[in-house]
Amino acid sequence: MAPSAARLARLSRTVSFSACHRLHSKSLSDEENLKLFGKCNNPNGHGHNYKVIVTVRGEIDPVSGMVINLTELKEYMQEAIMEPLDHKNLDKDVPYFAEVVSTTENVAIFIWENLKKLLPMGTLYKVKVYETDQNIVVYKGEETI
Repeated sequence: MAPSAARLARLSRTVSFSACHRLHSKSLSDEENLKLFGKCNNPNGHGHNYKVIVTVRGEIDPVSGMVINLTELKEYMQEAIMEPLDHKNLDKDVPYFAEVVSTTENVAIFIWENLKKLLPMGTLYKVKVYETDQNIVVYKGEETI
């Protein structure tokens, strides 16, 4: 019997975390920030229950039948997402956001960069962040246009 061709698959796992933030750019005046970000520029911040879907891709291992061990993926997501972000003030507790506006786009990039350091090279496919049911960002590692 001839060996079967390698099969590729994508696997996704979801986590949820709660965090607060304030949309505010140090490059803009208070008036410009208020005009741009509206109520999301509230000096006291506001919170979200974020949902994150991480998708990895790769060959299905012929022995294990898996793209990646789900226990390992869970641990990577705990380290890359939950530990730095859950129940935090993004702007004050996460050094990355001291100079970067804590938009959902930038939260997705933060998560991508953290996961990329932990996952086997080339397996991270997509990070999807739900700030609300209506506001969703998908990031696939695109760095420039």
